[in-house]
Amino acid sequence: MAHYQLFTEQKIPASVDEVWEFISSPANLKEITPDHMGFDITSKNLPQKMHPGMIISYKVSPLLGIKMTWVTEITQVQEKEFFVDEQRIGPYAMWHHQHRLIPLEEGGVLMQDIVTYQPPMGPLGAIANAVFIRKQLQGIFDYRFKAVEEKFGKYQVQEVMEM
Repeated sequence: MAHYQLFTEQKIPASVDEVWEFISSPANLKEITPDHMGFDITSKNLPQKMHPGMIISYKVSPLLGIKMTWVTEITQVQEKEFFVDEQRIGPYAMWHHQHRLIPLEEGGVLMQDIVTYQPPMGPLGAIANAVFIRKQLQGIFDYRFKAVEEKFGKYQVQEVMEM
């Protein structure tokens, strides 16, 4: 079966502490997910911070408004550096998502996401990926880019003049 990767990055004008505080809280997932996804966390009593072994369940509507269950496990966490979530139940045959924060010398943070996924339904899934899955996934991350920009502001490159 074919698998695919989506790689995104965003420079954020905030400290690693501020960005980590935001992205490592499951409560903020809805804020960075497009409304049309019908995203609702269904897990009860979620902790404030992600930790290895944490299971998060959601309801999502990735296609035609049809609600489905998506369950992910946080498999790895390196405080203020990265975390990994993997799908246990959901719309993909396989989903592995690494969120990484890299402090920038010029200030701010580079946030990188690497999503490795495998659509369902074998060869039909490969066709669906070419037709709409990849575009939809890119659209979700485009939305997230804007939501993070609204939360933290646009990254401005500081020009240093030598004298």
